[in-house]
Amino acid sequence: NENIEIDAINFAINLIVVVILSYLIKLVYNKYSNSLSNKDYFSKNFVVLGVTTCLVITIVKSSLALSLGLVGALSIVRFRAAIKEPEELVYLFLVIATGLGAGANQLKITILGVLISLTIVVFFSIFFTKKIKNIDLNVFQLSIIFNKKISNEVFGDILIILNKNCKEVDFISMSSEKEEGSIHFEIFPNSAKSISIINKELNNQIKDLKIIFSRKGNISL
Repeated sequence: NENIEIDAINFAINLIVVVILSYLIKLVYNKYSNSLSNKDYFSKNFVVLGVTTCLVITIVKSSLALSLGLVGALSIVRFRAAIKEPEELVYLFLVIATGLGAGANQLKITILGVLISLTIVVFFSIFFTKKIKNIDLNVFQLSIIFNKKISNEVFGDILIILNKNCKEVDFISMSSEKEEGSIHFEIFPNSAKSISIINKELNNQIKDLKIIFSRKGNISL
């Protein structure tokens, strides 16, 4: 039951560090996160969560009785935060770790760990975003429209031509009626010249069709 005095100045410094680091995590999350949810709404509590964690750890670490009381309290309180994506959980753990480290007076390790973590996040976000953009530039949507019903033989001929001239071919949809039909693919041509080759071979192999090439996402199927 002994009361242990906590150094107010040291505690204030810890809180300031937590506020700065939590706000920095918030900025990185808002700019580089790929989350589809409302980023500002989700991240507005990062600073408060970090400060709260630091406060709890600072008080609890000085007393075994308080530590046991905290375990009992957490077993009663149930958090029902709707975490939709793993990325959101990662950022929450990072904020909580910031509060834990500062509350335990491990400022140097906490600051270093958070800065390294955020550097890794920024690096991978920029690197993979550029890589995905470069890949998307080479992906096309191909629509083939017929004035007749699509037979299995015609469909097979189309696949042979596409597989020969593309690195990857993904089937999207097909509709076939008595007097008309259409097939849609997402293709990754071997080169820019492959588009011309595909167009030529399709027209030579199959009669009465309309061919449409488009950048990915620029055509309505």
